Amino acid sequence: MTDHSPGALAALWRARRPSGPPVAHTFRSAYADRWVRFHSLPGSKRYPESEDEYAVVLHRYNTVLNELFADRHVYVVTSEWSGAPDGPAAFPTPRRELHPNGVPWWTDSDEDDPDPAFHTHTRFYADLRPWRHGCVDALLRAVADEALVDVFVTDTELRRIHHPYDGGADVVLATPGERDRLRGRHADWLSSRPSGL
Repeated sequence: MTDHSPGALAALWRARRPSGPPVAHTFRSAYADRWVRFHSLPGSKRYPESEDEYAVVLHRYNTVLNELFADRHVYVVTSEWSGAPDGPAAFPTPRRELHPNGVPWWTDSDEDDPDPAFHTHTRFYADLRPWRHGCVDALLRAVADEALVDVFVTDTELRRIHHPYDGGADVVLATPGERDRLRGRHADWLSSRPSGL
């Protein structure tokens, strides 16, 4: 794909990911046959409490990101939601400060409830950059603290997705075999639960 405009990215998403919009917390169920979850701290601890623990979190995130995206360009995607299509974010987050080059490329509106007070509009922002180890560390720290949600990194063909969350990362690979190989390389970071959660 040579056209990296928001419209072209949206069209590519619809073609490659027809199961739904780019809502990161849905990837686990939408792509279950190619999904794996890695925990970001030993013992499945959810939140880092020291700089040493932040170092572990960033090491685990970046190790997998490097394996997925070394020597490639990636889209970095952040989001915010509002009660109105063009209204301000419903609550303040550091999204703008941490992702200043993100441009609007998708809005997912949920207006199923008959009461407009319960409508939500999630806006997604993307930027294109060469992947470099540590290039999203500030975003990853905010995710680890749950200051940002629904962040993900994907290659320009949308074949591989890394969705960090507070406590770990959901990763979608191009094939089940690729997923199995990645899971095998980082078996110590997996959940002990049969569900993989």
